[in-house]
Amino acid sequence: MADLEGLLVVSLEQAVAAPYASCKLADAGARVIKVERPEGDFARGYDSLVEGQSAYFVWLNRGKESVALDLKSEPDRALLRAIVSEADVFIQNFAPGAVDRLGLGAAELCALHPRLIYCSISGYGDAGPYRDQKAYDLLVQAESGLLSVNGTPDASVRVGISVCDITAGLTAYAAILQSLIQRGRTGKGRHIEVSLFHAIADWMNVPYLQTRYGHKPPQRVGLRHPTIAPYGVFTCGDGKQVLLAIQNEREWARFCADVLHDPALQTDQRFATNIARVANLEALEAAVHAVLGTMTREAAIARLEAGGIAYGRLSSLDDLVHHPQNNLVTVRTDGGEIELLAPGASFPGEAPVQFGPVPAVGEYTEALRREFSGPQPEGAAAPRRVAGE
Repeated sequence: MADLEGLLVVSLEQAVAAPYASCKLADAGARVIKVERPEGDFARGYDSLVEGQSAYFVWLNRGKESVALDLKSEPDRALLRAIVSEADVFIQNFAPGAVDRLGLGAAELCALHPRLIYCSISGYGDAGPYRDQKAYDLLVQAESGLLSVNGTPDASVRVGISVCDITAGLTAYAAILQSLIQRGRTGKGRHIEVSLFHAIADWMNVPYLQTRYGHKPPQRVGLRHPTIAPYGVFTCGDGKQVLLAIQNEREWARFCADVLHDPALQTDQRFATNIARVANLEALEAAVHAVLGTMTREAAIARLEAGGIAYGRLSSLDDLVHHPQNNLVTVRTDGGEIELLAPGASFPGEAPVQFGPVPAVGEYTEALRREFSGPQPEGAAAPRRVAGE
């Protein structure tokens, strides 16, 4: 039996943040009903690079049942309310106020269904002066200060994935699981509020604290680390690049002896402590380049491994496609079977997780209308019981 089997999740969702949260619930065995507009989630049209389908949509929507509803229509709103009446979890990431106008707001649904866990995902939350401001991922990267610490000294650079959306989705997933545990103890649901801004702001606490209390905002340093050295990318003699990371003085001593073959650097006053190394970064990196620049990358890696020094290859996306550490899963789509990189958590010794197919727009609409519309004829399956009852 899957971990969340028996739970019903209804997600009025689009784009990335809410679909990420509901995808994780589906992976864990919950039944997830994805409510789309009649034309479908607009993330279906982000690109057509995966056998004619959107990479975002294929990634985030496996194992869900798609129902296409026109929520301006009272019969479709009534159907959604009927489905929600049996749900354990309701997720929505529409603009603030939109679900209230549809009669699907948190106050109304939680009053009607006290066991319901209602999760709202928005850009800036349901209160505050930015409540109604549009909040796409790049805009929140900018507003949250993330772009001030990401990039080179000359320019800010967008984080190359939808990091604010993903962070909000992961935060919502964790809060939903926490609330399911709480409901198991108390029998009561709750309203969860997650925003892109607040989710990524939590991740910004180190630069926030350094700025507020240390009055030293971290600078954009490209592939270097703002407060640790040596920590960054170095070009080897064959033109290939390797990243290395020294975290403490023991590692620095080993690095000097086993990689640079120059133990005297350990006690050089310019490099004797991490603070001194950061202050003398140019001279430090010149000393490292003087050695690594004469070696092939694989020869440098052999020394780094022998010294127990952390390192990584600077990989391209093609390198990722062929990376020897990849774990892959297969999902079925309208375009055929697709291989995805597997979720980060696995459960050794247990049967592999089975991932459901990616639905077409409204693929389950008629089946769900039959299931949730009005009394069932004699002999029909009994109404579904809410998990935990």
